[in-house]
Amino acid sequence: MRVTVAMIAQLVQGDIEGDPQVEIQGPAPIEAGTPGTISFLADVKYEAFAYQTGSSALLVDRTFSPQQPIKATLIRVDNVRMAVAALLKQFDQSKTGTGTISKQAFVDPSAVIGANVSIGHFSVIDNGAEIGEGTIIHDQVTIGPGARIGKNSVLFPGVRVYKNCQIGDDCMIHSNAVIGSDGFGFAPKADGSYDKVPQLGNVILGNHVEIGANCVIDRATMGSTVIEDGAKLDNLIQIAHNVRIGAHTVIAAQAGIAGSTHIGSHCQIGGQVGIVGHIQIAEGTKIQAQSGVAGAIVEKDQAVYGSPAIPYGNYVRSYAVFKNLPEMEKRLRKLEKEVKEKRS
Repeated sequence: MRVTVAMIAQLVQGDIEGDPQVEIQGPAPIEAGTPGTISFLADVKYEAFAYQTGSSALLVDRTFSPQQPIKATLIRVDNVRMAVAALLKQFDQSKTGTGTISKQAFVDPSAVIGANVSIGHFSVIDNGAEIGEGTIIHDQVTIGPGARIGKNSVLFPGVRVYKNCQIGDDCMIHSNAVIGSDGFGFAPKADGSYDKVPQLGNVILGNHVEIGANCVIDRATMGSTVIEDGAKLDNLIQIAHNVRIGAHTVIAAQAGIAGSTHIGSHCQIGGQVGIVGHIQIAEGTKIQAQSGVAGAIVEKDQAVYGSPAIPYGNYVRSYAVFKNLPEMEKRLRKLEKEVKEKRS
C-alpha cells in the first residue's frame, strides 16, 4: 500500500508544509529518522533533532516556529501526541490476522468459533470455549473449558486462559500472561500445615483491557476477579483473587495487589507498588512508584507516596527533613554540649 504525506495529514487532520506526495514506509524516532520515515516533535527539548533528522516528514504543533531550515515536510497538528497515536495505529500490524485456523492447532468440536478468527500453531481451544468474531489467537495459546473471548481481541503467544474465564471485546493480552490461575487460598491447620481452599470463581476482563506480558490474574475463591473496561496493566503484575480494578485504571510493572481489594476507576499506580488486601482505593488515586499501601484510601483524586504511603505532599516535606537528620543530629549534639558547658 502506498502511503503519502497527504494521506497521513488527512488522517491526523493536519496542514502540510512541503511536498504532500512524499512516500512514507513507517515511523521512526526523530533522532534516528531516515528517508521514507515520519517522526514527531512534541517537546521543545528535542528541537535540535528537527534540524538534523533524516526523516522525510515531521509531525509538529501548529504553533511550532523553526529557528533553522528543516528538510523534512512538516505536518502541523493541534495535538502532536494524539496525532502520533492515530498514526501508529495505522502502521500497527499486531491486530492483523489471517482469518485461518492452523492445522497444528486443536479446537474441540464443542467450541464456538466466530467468523474471521485466527488461531495459530499448537494453540488449544478446549471444550465449550467461545471465541468471538475477528479475534486473533497466536501460537501456543491455551483457552480452557468454558472460557469466553470477545470480538476483535488479540492473545499473543503463550497466553493461558483458565476454565470459565471471560475476556471482553477489543482486548490485548501479551505473551505468557495467565488469566485465572488459583488464588492464594490456604487454611492453617492445628499441626501447622495448610489445607488448600478450592478456588471456584473466575476472572472477568471488560472491553478494551490490555494485560502486559507475564502478568498473573488469579481466579476468585467464589464469584469473580474483575478488571473493568479500559484498564491497562503493564508487564509482571500480580492481581490476587477477588480483586476488582476500576475502569480506565493503569498499573505499572511489578505491582502487586492482594486479595479482595477494590481499586476505583481512573487510578494511576506506579511500578513496584504493593497494596494490602481487603481495602478500598478511591477513584482517581495516584500512587507513586515503590509505595506500600497498608490502609484504605477514601478520598478521591489523592496522590500518595511512601511505605506506608501517606499524602504525596507530606511525604516530600518529610523526606526533605529525613535526609538532613545526620547533619541535624550533629548540630543538636553541638548545641547540647555548648549548653552543658555554659551551665558548668
